[in-house]
Amino acid sequence: MNVSPITTWEGAEAVFTFADNPTAIMIILSLSMAVTLGTIIASVKHENNTYIDYK
Repeated sequence: MNVSPITTWEGAEAVFTFADNPTAIMIILSLSMAVTLGTIIASVKHENNTYIDYK
């Protein structure tokens, strides 16, 4: 059962947004790292504040 409308890969193209712009890639990477680090820090603070009363 072949449900794909693609019959051949000839002439297939890919568009990579910002692939030729290292500055944009670094900005996006930096923002994603900052969000991830911020989430980890906020989680650690919340967990410490939640369970510190029981010690």
